[in-house]
Amino acid sequence: MAVAIAPQPVAPAPPAPAVPPDAPPAYEPFDPDYSRALVRDVIGPIAADYFRVKLLGADQIPRRGPVILAANHSGNAFPYDGIFVDAAMWQGDALDPGAKLRTVFEPELAAVWWMRPFGVDNFWRRCGGVDMTFDNFDRLLGRGDRVLYFPEGVPGIGKGWNRRYQLQPFKTSFVLLAARHQAPVYPLHIINAEWVHPFGYTFPWLDRVFQRVFHVPFLPLPLGLLAILFPWIWYLAFPAKLVAVVGEPIDIVPLLAAEGITDYDGPDRAALKRVAERIRIRMQAELTTMVARHGQRPYDLRSLWRHLRGRWSILPWGWPAKFLRSDRDRHRPSPRNRLHTWLRDWDVLGFWLPAGWPLLSLTRAFRRPPYGYRGLSRAARRERQGNFLWKLSERPLPTRQPPVRPAPTPVT
Repeated sequence: MAVAIAPQPVAPAPPAPAVPPDAPPAYEPFDPDYSRALVRDVIGPIAADYFRVKLLGADQIPRRGPVILAANHSGNAFPYDGIFVDAAMWQGDALDPGAKLRTVFEPELAAVWWMRPFGVDNFWRRCGGVDMTFDNFDRLLGRGDRVLYFPEGVPGIGKGWNRRYQLQPFKTSFVLLAARHQAPVYPLHIINAEWVHPFGYTFPWLDRVFQRVFHVPFLPLPLGLLAILFPWIWYLAFPAKLVAVVGEPIDIVPLLAAEGITDYDGPDRAALKRVAERIRIRMQAELTTMVARHGQRPYDLRSLWRHLRGRWSILPWGWPAKFLRSDRDRHRPSPRNRLHTWLRDWDVLGFWLPAGWPLLSLTRAFRRPPYGYRGLSRAARRERQGNFLWKLSERPLPTRQPPVRPAPTPVT
């Protein structure tokens, strides 16, 4: 069925607030040019033909914020659910920088290079993400952003195959902030992402060890053991057909009022937890229904074969080169020939070599930019990597730019 794009009216943006003269300088790591190229050349083809991402109900999300999209997290996988659903949402908004969702991510993802896709520097922030702290979340909603949020946090992605599709306890920050900013909460049910990395199990004592030593929130077994030997397996993803369904919005204010909460500056924490649990139970019931409807053929191999059509380069073994070249090509001249294309990226071989982690770490230390950090000061290296906690109170975002293009609305 053909899909036409009908213009949706966009309300005029509110006037920009005055900036105090003593305010710290603005900091905006989101790079629209890099993100567009990444979606066009890497994430887009993988989303379309490997994960076959399908969005349902996205047209009901308001064009302007403050809005919270509360999504379930998949278990035991690199956070591909957030990466590819976020990209698909942005594609639906014609890659308009003013319409980009702000994904709040756990600061651990920026702490070490192996928690970024193939070590791409400052990946999460350059793609529009913001470190998840209560104050950052508050400020994003206060400036009118649309925020993609995973209320389960790290326990959601590390819950293990044996607890697939079982929503873990929700954090309470989004409950309070949604009411404080009058922001509707749209449930976002991501189906089949549990199958991106199936049959993985976690053990709390082992997870604590890896979090303390390697800054890795969990180690899924048994594939986690293979990932210690072969780095590319750490980022391995099976071809699950991702379906994201936007649910009906939730108005938080009446739920809090029913618990006697009208003061959003000093609310009762137990009451907040009860409201968060009510929302979790509602989303769990909706998620279970959506899994029964869209999750019966998580891989759909016939569909996968039709989409691939010999395009083997979009399979996971080609992702290290694709992600890294998309970043490096922005900072270097074009290759002289095909051989030069491979020779200058020789370090990428470390992802496939047995025990390749030391080689990858050494090349990052001793090669010059854009391949590594040789010649950079410690501060410059830290800034380039993004290995720091970004606090909007210290490095605020600039004035938010409104969307400039009409939202695409499916018309059948």
